[in-house]
Amino acid sequence: MRELGQAFGQWRQWAGWECTAVARSARRALSGPGPERDTAVQALKAAAAALIAWALAGWWWKAPMAMLAPWTALFLVQSTVYRSLKTALQQFVVVVVGTLLAAGAGVLTGDTMLAMLIALPLTMLFGSYARFGTQGLNAPTAALFVLVYGTYSGFDILHRFLETLLGAAIGLAVNALVLPPVHSRSVRHLRGRLPEESAGLLRAVADGLGEGKVAREDAQAWHDRARRLTDRVTDLRTARRWSQESYRFNPGHRLRRSAPLPPTAEWDFTWDRITSHLEAITRTLATAAANDADQPVLPGPAPAVVAELLRAASDVCALDDTVERSQATERGSDEQTGERVQERRDALRRAYAAENELTSVFRERGDAWQDTLAAVTADTIRLIGDLSELAGPDPDDATDDATDQGGTSTPKEHGSGE
Repeated sequence: MRELGQAFGQWRQWAGWECTAVARSARRALSGPGPERDTAVQALKAAAAALIAWALAGWWWKAPMAMLAPWTALFLVQSTVYRSLKTALQQFVVVVVGTLLAAGAGVLTGDTMLAMLIALPLTMLFGSYARFGTQGLNAPTAALFVLVYGTYSGFDILHRFLETLLGAAIGLAVNALVLPPVHSRSVRHLRGRLPEESAGLLRAVADGLGEGKVAREDAQAWHDRARRLTDRVTDLRTARRWSQESYRFNPGHRLRRSAPLPPTAEWDFTWDRITSHLEAITRTLATAAANDADQPVLPGPAPAVVAELLRAASDVCALDDTVERSQATERGSDEQTGERVQERRDALRRAYAAENELTSVFRERGDAWQDTLAAVTADTIRLIGDLSELAGPDPDDATDDATDQGGTSTPKEHGSGE
């Protein structure tokens, strides 16, 4: 009895969580744009498409197999217009093949059981073809409809095809013309989070190095955050493919959406390299902190120089998002945008100055710190090189000035073993 009471208490707790989550999702759907509202809109569109299909096929046309029209329309209101069109073609092919196989088996045997014995294995094998995806199961389903209702005549088969086409046309029309789905929100969201989280990580590493000795736990936490950033880039690529698919064959996205388009795919490639450099830097620091917890991870003045470099890099990352948003916003003034661009270039100049100083420190060291310092120096140089692409062309040519003043060179030239 006690165990039953505990199980009931756990069930009540789970039910409470679920009810709270459902209520929260409902509030979000009603309060503003978001994935919850998108899901609700698509669900209502699917229901509306099914009702329209039934009204035409069952109520007005009085078709003998009217159920096929709303059944088809219901499943063709997909998450993108392109996917609706693809699903419509897949479903029509498998329904036609399943219907013909079932009708042929029924005419050949004259017995429902024998016809199922022939048709169902064939339609299951046909529906398992990878090109049909999840729509492959409609082949044996269509065969079952034919055999259970015992309708094998050419007139009945023609009606099935026409009703399936009617439902497909209605489902496609509703999805394409009524609030056609456009999935660009995730791209813009991830596009903003990458610079923000990268800036936060760079700032945390800079603050930790500025304090002197780095604890193993802190260095490992930095590395974990850097690895999550690489996952963000992967998520961004997935979201971008989803967004591009939602624009294919979509006749209404220009009328419905007024939000600025996300940056080009080249931006993704740049941030892929940046996050890889961050992961390499934090991995080197984590390895150094784990190998000798009683010693600083970098020698002499190097920690302070790297901290200054990473702070400047953090400013470049943080300003990247604000510059892009101000350029994409029609109300943003040219003066404000220019100020942010100039701030980003100033931060990049500070990063190059710190890079030159770090290179000088590396040249002066020849002891056991060489491998760690070489790796950090090389990765920070690569990081600043990729960050310079975010800042755009500099009228003062900060890159050339920094190279001329400090003679920047990578540790590869000094036998770093990279």
